[in-house]
Amino acid sequence: MNYLLRKFGLLLFTLWIAATLNFILPRLVPGDPVGAMMAKYQGQLTPAAADALKAAYGLNDQGSLLAQYFTYLGHLLQGNFGRSMSQFPTPVSEVIAQAAPWTIGLIGVTTIISFFLGSALGLYSAWKRGTTLADAMPPVALFLNSMPYFWFALLLVYLFALRSSVFPLSGNLDPFVGDAFTPKWWASMLRHAALPALTIVVTAAGGWLITMRNNVMGVMGEDYLAFARAKGLTEGRILNRYILKNALLPSLTSFGMALGFVVGGSILVETVFSYPGLGFYLYSAVVAVDYPLMQAIFLMIAAAVLIANFIVDALYVVLDPRVRDGK
Repeated sequence: MNYLLRKFGLLLFTLWIAATLNFILPRLVPGDPVGAMMAKYQGQLTPAAADALKAAYGLNDQGSLLAQYFTYLGHLLQGNFGRSMSQFPTPVSEVIAQAAPWTIGLIGVTTIISFFLGSALGLYSAWKRGTTLADAMPPVALFLNSMPYFWFALLLVYLFALRSSVFPLSGNLDPFVGDAFTPKWWASMLRHAALPALTIVVTAAGGWLITMRNNVMGVMGEDYLAFARAKGLTEGRILNRYILKNALLPSLTSFGMALGFVVGGSILVETVFSYPGLGFYLYSAVVAVDYPLMQAIFLMIAAAVLIANFIVDALYVVLDPRVRDGK
């Protein structure tokens, strides 16, 4: 219990640090939305129009930087992220509410599939090492994992969207698809998600395969496995009870971080496919110098990673007696 309380206190402190950095970093980006708009229209906006835009965006009379910081913290505690500057006057909370389900559905599901698929293949590759198939897996996995997401995404777009039109080129749903969660809606959603999902699974599973294979190879060299075999335990029991459990533990932290980063989405993948998730909106917010939307998404990413790691720490207490006993 003391271990979890310490971790929870560290979580709160780190969240405060993340919120403070989240306030500072966007303000280091040069320019503001009104300046970008005036540059876009090459001075066609009058000073009066610029002042009106600043008033609409809430950029006038904000006080000192310290006052802005405390105002930001107060709004943060109330769950008020302000209004998006790039999609004015839509509140940031509405933008996130629209985008988050698409990112969590796509990136979250594919991250979990990648982890379990890669870990299962890595376990097989290590356990059956010496066979042709098992020995061929690591170099293939290294090649797939080294491919940049965006390059593989563009390749899939060219092959299956531009040349053959098997899958849609972009977006998340067909126009006028009708009511949500109907069979037609599900079919359209799955067709649009197929290429982004394939991009993530293929490129990410290779990394999990290599990680799990290395973990299993390390565990298989331990003395307690020789002792287990000397006791007459079957290979299946040794694999499930000793090798799998101990090999999975080092991967849990990485998996927790991967789940935390689901909130941010795979920015390049969502941008290539124009998939309206949080990663796509984060890129749009950076381009448009949209402080409120940038701050909200950055903070959500940081909070998700920290919370996911706290959950992993809690799982360690259950799975590893050494942590529970304070060793």
